[in-house]
Amino acid sequence: MNAPLKPAPLEAPQATPTEAPPRRASWLGRIIAWLLVLALLGGAGAWLWYRPQPAQQGPARMGPRGAGGPPVSVAIAPAERRDVPISLEALGTVQATNTITVRAQVDGQLVEIAFREGQEVKRGDVLARIDPRAYQAALDQALAKKAQNEALLANARLDLQRYAQLARSQGVSQQQQDTQRAQVAQYEALVAADQAQIDAARTQLDFTTIRAPIDGRVGLRGVDQGNLVRAGDATAIATVAQIKPITVIFTLPQQNLPQIRRAMQRGPVAVTASVPGAGEEPVRGELLTIDNAVDQTTGTIRLKASFPNDDYRLWPGAFATVRIQVDTLANATTVPLVAVQRGPDGAYAFVLRPPAEEGTPPTVQQRPLTLGPVTQTLAVVQEGLRPGERVVTSGALRLSDGARVAVTEGAGGGQGPRRRQPAAEGSGATPAPAPRP
Repeated sequence: MNAPLKPAPLEAPQATPTEAPPRRASWLGRIIAWLLVLALLGGAGAWLWYRPQPAQQGPARMGPRGAGGPPVSVAIAPAERRDVPISLEALGTVQATNTITVRAQVDGQLVEIAFREGQEVKRGDVLARIDPRAYQAALDQALAKKAQNEALLANARLDLQRYAQLARSQGVSQQQQDTQRAQVAQYEALVAADQAQIDAARTQLDFTTIRAPIDGRVGLRGVDQGNLVRAGDATAIATVAQIKPITVIFTLPQQNLPQIRRAMQRGPVAVTASVPGAGEEPVRGELLTIDNAVDQTTGTIRLKASFPNDDYRLWPGAFATVRIQVDTLANATTVPLVAVQRGPDGAYAFVLRPPAEEGTPPTVQQRPLTLGPVTQTLAVVQEGLRPGERVVTSGALRLSDGARVAVTEGAGGGQGPRRRQPAAEGSGATPAPAPRP
């Protein structure tokens, strides 16, 4: 038998001398090395950028509010004694003293408009005319009727005289004489009725000429010439408003009522009114009266004041700010209202103190105040200040107790020549500009 054939072993391929080994491992090593170098450089840069800075020495590092910082530019004003008027302020509505709506009182065609819109008129001036012909005819008819009855009355009186003479000689009976006397009385009543008809017709004729009922200013025309008007028309021909003098109605809380009544008992109460946004001096007037009841829904009382209004600065329907002077606080210690600051413990002010040593800037003291009445520009100080002491009126927001200050231009108080305080070097503070005079 033949033996099975064995497969010949495979021979490993031989590398040719021209093939080179792969270089991937060397390139990967180089990339890793460069990444390590870049990481080291980034870490060094970050350390240099964020390293802590050495603390600076000297007062330049202290803020302007510190006692050792640079002086803060401020303006000052002295506390003074003066009489302070005590006033109450309210928002009111301007109203004409009288407003008349001119309407037709008789029916007819409007044949004439005798006024210009916005014209100043006097009482009795003709404003318009209605066709008078029908009313003139009615008047003439009443006059004729009266003349007829007057003639009958005259004749009846003559007959009565004749009957009286005949009655003395028994020419007529007493009954005939009494009947004639009644006839005379009847004609007298007719004549009186005719006179009433004449008066009514003359009145209706007079209503055809429409006149101004008061002195005032005519508004816009409501009906044009040529239209048919009636006595019951809702549309007015015009309105006439009396605005010299003029009134202002305003309200105040009922708590102020005792003050106002006491002020009225002392004499005339002065009132001023100004229209918001006008930028003019307030108009001066006088309080007229207080309403007779308090409004229970709002707890306020209405008041009325009168103003001459010769320059027409107040106009009906406008809103006005009203100030009513109810008292005067005599010889009170006052400071400008801008000098008063508010804090958690109440009102206070920065009071100027002289420098501790010659050549050093002055300082300020934060002093609590007890305030009284406050006006638009002044505050009454009951406790905390003496007359003559000087308080800071500008720059107080940058101050603290004991801070050094430099008085700027326009501060007053005899501080000598005033200058702008330069900022300390390196502090980052900006010098405050001197206020303009």
